[in-house]
Amino acid sequence: MTEPLLSIHDLTVEYQTETPVQAVRSVSLHIMPGEIFGLAGESGCGKSTLAYAITRLLQPPAAITGGSILWRGTDGISTDVLDLDGAELRAFRWSEISMVFQGAMNALNPVHTVRSQIADIFIDHRTKLNRRQRTARAAELLHTVGIDERRLTSYPHELSGGMRQRVMIAMALALRPRLIVMDEPTTALDVVVQRSIIEEINRLRREFGFAVLFITHDLGLLLEISDRVGVMLEGRLVEEGVPDRLLNDPRHDYTQHLLRSFPSLRGDAPVTGTRYVASKGVTTP
Repeated sequence: MTEPLLSIHDLTVEYQTETPVQAVRSVSLHIMPGEIFGLAGESGCGKSTLAYAITRLLQPPAAITGGSILWRGTDGISTDVLDLDGAELRAFRWSEISMVFQGAMNALNPVHTVRSQIADIFIDHRTKLNRRQRTARAAELLHTVGIDERRLTSYPHELSGGMRQRVMIAMALALRPRLIVMDEPTTALDVVVQRSIIEEINRLRREFGFAVLFITHDLGLLLEISDRVGVMLEGRLVEEGVPDRLLNDPRHDYTQHLLRSFPSLRGDAPVTGTRYVASKGVTTP
């Protein structure tokens, strides 16, 4: 039986401010090799905090206060990512797990060209590559995500939103990681560009065999593209299952609420202007 690539057990993340806030509360989940695990939930539910915890990119005042993040290496040995530090942690990032950040325009440096930003990955992680080799690899990566290599000399503001997102995906693929965390990768893109990005992600996953943790508030999208889906509410993972089961037999009130929010092609329009109150399990105006 195939073992999980990533296993998270009782992970808790707290923002240690004057009044501490638990953004992630005892979350447990696993991701299998090569699968798409979708994570849905409203803004502020802890999705992005969980992503930053997995990749060890949290900054103070955020701190992991409990749990473990076990990574299964190619040798079959599991390592707790929380135990990695210094050179080990730098080697782990990008090589084993990489991230496509929310908002490509903000994630890309506006004063550096596409070539220099991709090359930075190889400068840090593939030190034996010379300048010409780094440029060749950068051009290859752009070609992989469907962008002309002439765009290597472009700055982020000279690219469309879809092209900037493809550049971010190219950077995430640079060292052939086994898991890519994608935090709202299609936010602010129109539906046509969103569809092309989703198709590109699926094509690349089939070609390279990496797993994806796909984070979005769009449950409908996740039900379409994911192998398994988790639903977060107020820092907790309240439900998890395969798309067909979640769609036809949702067990948590919040999942049912999300599904009812989909517009119908027939009948009355859904009620708008309501929100889910977790403590009461009801919607309010």
